[in-house]
This record gives sequence, structure tokens and C-alpha cells, in this order.
Amino acid sequence: MRVVSANLFALLLLCALASVFYVWSPLETGLERHKRRLSAPGGGAFHQGLPADLSAKTFRALLAVPAAQRPHLGGRLESPNLTHQTVSAGSRDYHMNGDNKRSTRREGPVKSGAPVEDGVFWGEWLEDLRHEGFTEDYARGWRERARTHRVVKLEPGCGRRSNQLATFADGTKACVRYGINADQVQGETLTYYLASLLGITNLPPLVLSQLSGDSEQWAAVRTRVDALQWSDRAVVSLTEWVSNLTGVVTPAPLRQESSGLHPVLEQLGNKTTAELLELMQWSDLILFDYLTANFDRLVSNLFSLQWDSRVMERDTNNLLKTPRGDLVFIDNEAGLVHGFRVLNMWEKYHSTVLSSVCVFRRRTTERVAELHRRRDSRKRLLELYRDSEPLSVELGFLSDEHAGVLQDRIDRLHKHILHCRGKYSQL
Repeated sequence: MRVVSANLFALLLLCALASVFYVWSPLETGLERHKRRLSAPGGGAFHQGLPADLSAKTFRALLAVPAAQRPHLGGRLESPNLTHQTVSAGSRDYHMNGDNKRSTRREGPVKSGAPVEDGVFWGEWLEDLRHEGFTEDYARGWRERARTHRVVKLEPGCGRRSNQLATFADGTKACVRYGINADQVQGETLTYYLASLLGITNLPPLVLSQLSGDSEQWAAVRTRVDALQWSDRAVVSLTEWVSNLTGVVTPAPLRQESSGLHPVLEQLGNKTTAELLELMQWSDLILFDYLTANFDRLVSNLFSLQWDSRVMERDTNNLLKTPRGDLVFIDNEAGLVHGFRVLNMWEKYHSTVLSSVCVFRRRTTERVAELHRRRDSRKRLLELYRDSEPLSVELGFLSDEHAGVLQDRIDRLHKHILHCRGKYSQL
């Protein structure tokens, strides 16, 4: 009898495990097929039936789940680069403003002067060598074209399955981000316009587009849109697709074994001009990700050190580089809206990363100081967003609570900059 009972118990246990596997497998796939019509713009989507512990899921799955459903962050989470940019027919090289003479001066040891001026600011000669990236004039022209060009092809190539690589009728390309919920498209868009306010030109141009049955822009790919199960009249973002980009490894001064990026000659004096120019862009990136609470870049690497001591020796998430050494900040869906929503889980990592930097671009600190002094970040961001984007009303804006969080982070960042100036101004 005992043998029969034991065999029966083993059979029941195997059936239970099989049932769990049967339910869990399609659940993971279903995360990527979630339709945003279940949530309103600015509000988190509710995913029915998700388990409370997502420790076995990927890091990317965290973007899909409201904070109330993730009380634990144990176990291993992975955060691969989501957009693998490669050269392809019809793609366009990175737009830059400069000349060959400027590019040549980037190579070799530093000869022009001290890397740091006035205590904590990158030298003016470095600013003169820096490429302007995606200038506002260039971005405005690209946005105007992207709003009118017909999409003739949609294919994988921009990260998760819910996003697509679009080819326009003129052969140019853009990444279409549908997002798991509307928060991600909103966060990506508002992050782009916040960068404009700060004078940070490392983000590719972005426009919004609305999917609808009578849209001429999407008519040629209507069958593909339906197959993707994208909701009718959903608002998606299109960002310029840039070719010839490579991955970027976290520089040594910003790794866990280093003391940080500080304005001391012992640390910066032996760097080449190209290395200094990259570090200058990293200082902008860290300030920017702190303001937007974007946890899906360097912060995720810092978090992953718990189980992967070499994570910072590999490519950084959502950060790529042009052949000329200019950094490109991509896939900013985790910024602002979603980043603010889950801020409690990540704030200690944001603060740790920010405290590692005490040398800044003067122009960036001036913009931060102005937003701190005038305390009008919500008003200025909203005005820029509405003036630049016809679909801004459709997508929505920051809640009053999140607008307050943004202003608070501006104030904290300004305080950190003043702290650094006080500490290093006599050097």
C-alpha cells in the first residue's frame, strides 16, 4: 500500500509541475504581445495573472510590470542591448557637424591644455573639439520628413518583438516603438525633449505617429500592423535609425573598483583627447539618466554586480558609439514616467552613480542651474513638447506628481554640482 501511495504522490507531483510549466511558458511570451488598449496614457498597465516574484524573468520584463506587482528583485536579471544597429542598404551614416581637421585633433595625447578648468568643468578646448551630434536644425528637418514619409516595410530589428524597424519610401529607416504599454512611449518621448532643454544632442531625432485604418503613412504595411496586433489608433514613436554603431564599455574611472570621475590631473592627465571627449559625454549621460531615473543603462549594470562581477567589462545597455567616438543614447523607454514609477527600487543605485562624477560640461550645469533657479521645469518641458509634437495631446504628459519628482531631481543635481565645486574649486 505504501508503494502505491508513493507512486501516486509522485504522479501527482509531476502533473503539478507540468501544469506550472504549461502556464508559465505562454505567460512569458504574452508579455511582449500585451495590448496597450488595456491602459490609459500615463497609467501603468495591469497584467492579469503575473506572479509576484519575477526573479526568474529577464531584466527587460521589469519594464512591463507595475511596481505593485514586483515586491522582490532577487535572482539574476539580464539586460541585453535591445537595439543591434548594423550597416544595411538604405541606411544613413551618423550625422555630424565638424571637419576632418577637428577629427584628426581628437587622436593622440593631449596637447591643447588642461582637461579641466575652474575646478570641475571640462576644458573649453575639449568643448571646441566635441561634435554637435544631432543638432536641433537637423532634428527638426528629420522630424518633418518622418511625419510625411510613407512606411513601406516593417521588420524585426529594434529590440523586442513589439518594436519594428521601419523603412520609408525614400529608403531611410526608423525604429518604431510600440511599447508594452503607453508609459514607455511617453517616457521615450519626454526624455527626448528634456534632452533638448538641457542641450544634450546625443539622442536621435524622434517623432510620434498614430496608427489608424485611414492613415496614408501606414497603408502599405497595414497587413503587417494587424499581424503584430498593434492597437488601432495607438500612438507610437519613431526614432531615426543610425548605421555604423558599435557597443560601448563603461570606462575605467566609472567601474566599481574605481574611485569615480573626478577633476584630478593624476586621473585625467594621461588620457588621450579621444578618451577625454568620451568621458565628457559620459558625464552628461550620468547627469541625464539621474534626472530621468533611467535604470536601464549604467544603473542596471551596477545592480547586476551582485551576481556578475564582470558586467561592466561588457557593452553598456542602450548606449552605442559612432566611428568618430560620439555616444548615442538609445532606447530611453525607462526614463521619466516608468523610471519615476519604480523610483523606490532603484534610487540607491541612481545616487551611487551620480556621486561617482564630479566633472561636468559647463553648458549642462548652466541649464540645470537655470531650471533650479526658475523652478519651471514642468512648464518649459510641456511648452517645448506641445510646440514640437502635434500628437502631444494624444499621448499625454507627466502627472503633477511626476513633474514634482523631476523638479526635485533637478534641485538635487544642482546641489551635487555645488558640492563638487566647493570640494574641487581650489585645485
